[in-house]
Amino acid sequence: MTLDRAAGAVTHHRFHELPALLRPGDLLVANDTRVLPARLFAMVSGKGGAESGGSKPREVEVLLLRREPSAAKEQIWSALAKPAKALKPGVRLSFVDPGFQGEVLGWGDRGVRHIAFRPAGATAGASSGEAPPFEAWLSRVGHVPLPPYIERPDEPEDRERYQTVFARERGAVAAPTAGLHFTAALIEALRVRNVQFVQITLHVGPGTFLPVRAQRTEDHRMHKERYFVPEATARAVEKARRVIAIGTTALRTLEASQGRPGPGATDLFITPGYEFKVVQGLFTNFHLPKSTLLMLVSAFSSLARIKAAYAEAVERRYRFFSYGDAMLIV
Repeated sequence: MTLDRAAGAVTHHRFHELPALLRPGDLLVANDTRVLPARLFAMVSGKGGAESGGSKPREVEVLLLRREPSAAKEQIWSALAKPAKALKPGVRLSFVDPGFQGEVLGWGDRGVRHIAFRPAGATAGASSGEAPPFEAWLSRVGHVPLPPYIERPDEPEDRERYQTVFARERGAVAAPTAGLHFTAALIEALRVRNVQFVQITLHVGPGTFLPVRAQRTEDHRMHKERYFVPEATARAVEKARRVIAIGTTALRTLEASQGRPGPGATDLFITPGYEFKVVQGLFTNFHLPKSTLLMLVSAFSSLARIKAAYAEAVERRYRFFSYGDAMLIV
């Protein structure tokens, strides 16, 4: 679906028709983050880690969010856990692959745990010889964190299926799903039409997809996500006739950075009334009510126009969610 963000006019296409819908000189900005196998299953033991009144270990599910700075050789990660109450400070985690072990160091905001991963046999702040590479271990033991509405275990092919064609920089726990529509052949067809591509990196966290439960939108807080804007991307954005973000994560990065190069972190929450300063177009999937994503899309056009477009999408049986259909707003 295409939507004229000012007039509200809607048209319908197949995605392979995209080169005819864009103009020569348009600049597409993609998020090149790559999804980690960030979902882990562990047995916990130690202080507070066993069942109440006994020594029986229990299983927990851990979702890695991001690596935290650390001077030690150990890897310290922020993570979410289920059940969260099982991960108290001092609790130890063991895995099917014993290359690394974990220890809960403490708690952060909104249920986040800080976990140190150390080579098997190492103690806090020490290393037992040559540590096996953490990423190689994570690839062996970790699972792809598929969206929760996909009610099946992850499969080996999900490691590539749940990645965009742009995916390069490892660090996300969810795919920037608007990019899933693009293929190498389509990118080449767009380049022939003189449509240019550049990348930013924003490591997508689970907060992007959390529903808004606050009664007032201004009371909702986004999780901070880290981003990087390359120099070449900033130069291209400055010169472009029209900047079109591939996905809400690319849009938020461009608006948070104001198109300037370098690293940063953002908890920018875009709602109707926001004045866009960098982006003139947006590719996005169809989003659910009460989500920050739908609020962002409504801000990019208007709530009334988005409601009308979504009503037509429902009538025409467009598909929603991560593997659903696409919308171009220009």
